[in-house]
Amino acid sequence: MARIVVIGAGLGAMAAAARLAVAGHRVTVYERGTTYGGAVGRFARDGFAFDTGPGLLHLPAVYRDLFVKTGKEPLEECVTLTQVDPASRHVFADDTRVDLPNASRAGTVAALDAALGAGAGERWGDFLVRAREAWDRTRRPLLEEPLPADPAPLAREPYPALKAGLLRRPTTTLAQVGARELRDPRLAALLDAYAWSYGFDPATAPASAAVLPYMEQTFGSWYVGGGLRALADAVYERCRKRRVEFVFDSPVEDVLEKDGRAVGVRLAGGETVEADHVVSGAPVPALYRDHVVEWSRGDDVPHHQATGTGRVTVCLALRGPRETGAVHRTVVHATGGLPTVTVLRPDDPALRPDADHESVTVTATVPTSPERDAARWEAFADRMAEAAGRAVPGLRERLLWRHVRTPEDVRRDTGAAEVPGPALAGAGGGLLPAGNRSPLPGLWFAGGWSHPGGGLAHAGMSGALVAGFIVEGADFRGSQ
Repeated sequence: MARIVVIGAGLGAMAAAARLAVAGHRVTVYERGTTYGGAVGRFARDGFAFDTGPGLLHLPAVYRDLFVKTGKEPLEECVTLTQVDPASRHVFADDTRVDLPNASRAGTVAALDAALGAGAGERWGDFLVRAREAWDRTRRPLLEEPLPADPAPLAREPYPALKAGLLRRPTTTLAQVGARELRDPRLAALLDAYAWSYGFDPATAPASAAVLPYMEQTFGSWYVGGGLRALADAVYERCRKRRVEFVFDSPVEDVLEKDGRAVGVRLAGGETVEADHVVSGAPVPALYRDHVVEWSRGDDVPHHQATGTGRVTVCLALRGPRETGAVHRTVVHATGGLPTVTVLRPDDPALRPDADHESVTVTATVPTSPERDAARWEAFADRMAEAAGRAVPGLRERLLWRHVRTPEDVRRDTGAAEVPGPALAGAGGGLLPAGNRSPLPGLWFAGGWSHPGGGLAHAGMSGALVAGFIVEGADFRGSQ
């Protein structure tokens, strides 16, 4: 039985902790904050509640596997999962609207033809065929296996070039894919929205980001009853049942090294904790920025993904019930100086004081580098709310109050203002996150800042990969 210290109580770190505890190891989680969940947060006030991190779950099979492998109760006995249908409503700049069904290729093609004109659905369907090629080429190395020692093959673009006569026209960015292949500004905006939702700028994201809409439209979008925070609650309780120990308000200040191996941690109060393995769920950049991990070997600092973007979240408490025909998720595309925003309106009694009120969450992706003071953030939130008004009738008149959460708030709670994106091939390898095996033996990386990257499903996969390394040893090659 090994002694294992886990830094941070995010979803990926807890997924690793539960699996390691089931394997017979003694696991203790040290979390610098007062609660678990990492970026999967909750804001509550006056009977209203809002998810401040992800609002929908994709690839729920990752958490089904976690619960099957760590206990008798399956995931569906611990949380309520509901497919969101329609998966999303899109409101374009010209006020064209289209509802896309959940996990139905034929339905999506038909909806786009009806809303955007004959041929639009076929062009989108042809694009998804090419996106599937990129998915098939990268699924195992990017999702199910550890990063290879030589990631050079993943630095090459897997998205197939479009044939043009006898030549192939190379596409290097997702924005180029939209312009060249979709040939409709609304379809291009639809494609762009998937990139922005994962924190990527389509103007710089590689063409391989086409796997993001393919993944969502193929495997569907799911809502967790009570909000995504309920999933964090369930994973935490599963850890507790497996006798994982949690210590909150306990920042880790240093990873201890002896004879070239991690041998424990030092806490903020000076206490040292010995360990056979240290699993860090903290953002990899923050580990080095805050000097939690320091070596003289500068070249050994692992590469980490940097999207340069974060998210602003505006929680809106509204009087009055949802109108008939309201949908769970609406993407309002940029127009007239207003940003693209995603509006989440879950019809969930757990998130509102009564049937005569509604909780609405509005998010936008922004660069993290420009400095904004409180007044500028409030002004940006005004613009977000104005854009959201195109999706929520009478929003301004119904508003009771709002709460604004900025990238700096995310930095305070998680250690990084950026929201990490899932691993993408291409782009010269620049969008591959840190590998799960750190340069220091005995130190492992789990969670959204390590392979296979950000997002709830990817974080859960990261925890599974780290547990596989520790339990099975160096010969571990990923899920079968």
